[in-house]
Amino acid sequence: MLLRPKLDAAFALRVRAAAPDLVVSWFWTNRLPMTLVDLATYGGIGAHPSLLPRHRGPDPTCHAILEGDRTSGVTVHRIAAEYDTGAILARAELTIDDRWNAYDLAKALDRPSLRLLREVVRSFARGEPPVELAQDEGAATLAPFPEEDDLWLVWDRPTADVVRQVRALAPAPGAVTEIGDSVVTVLEVLPLAATPTVLETPGESAFLDGRCVIRTRDGAVALSKFDVEGQPATSDDLRTLLHGS
Repeated sequence: MLLRPKLDAAFALRVRAAAPDLVVSWFWTNRLPMTLVDLATYGGIGAHPSLLPRHRGPDPTCHAILEGDRTSGVTVHRIAAEYDTGAILARAELTIDDRWNAYDLAKALDRPSLRLLREVVRSFARGEPPVELAQDEGAATLAPFPEEDDLWLVWDRPTADVVRQVRALAPAPGAVTEIGDSVVTVLEVLPLAATPTVLETPGESAFLDGRCVIRTRDGAVALSKFDVEGQPATSDDLRTLLHGS
């Protein structure tokens, strides 16, 4: 259940005394109470790291990669009572690099988002607010934080899906799988050009050419960056998990 945000009474008094013209939020993952937003003459605006109404919610960069989006971007929008539903004031697009994980995408959106937010704030300062465009509810998708079950890699899926899941969840919380009796957090994988013949079923793993390789539905991936039980590990650690000391 979503809890309505609350506004500390003392803080509200300080904001009221400051008589703000505009409340500005940048990549804030909690909803601001409208009682705070309404204290400003021009209300509030926020910058959200997706092309709204796609990926409303606190983890849009994860979902953009997980769902195979080719482009993402930033949207400056009106702060509304419901999360990320306010009218669109400005947007900027960005092509997603196939090598990026969720953190890389978020970092790539930092400067464009600040630039766009400054442009919109300047338009308010000039007394010429941008034209407001209502969001298309029919195109809206949600981007919640992943639940624990969402972290587990399903090896009976195409290699491309496995790679996207790893990228989307890296570097935190990370996709997870079991190797031996240990939980391994997989932070980066490399798809193999050819499937090793020794791996017959999805999820089967082997230590080949100095690295741990795991079978997918239509191929295989090599684990190139990972933790074991929450601690950084090496390929030798995975070899020990597979074959014992």
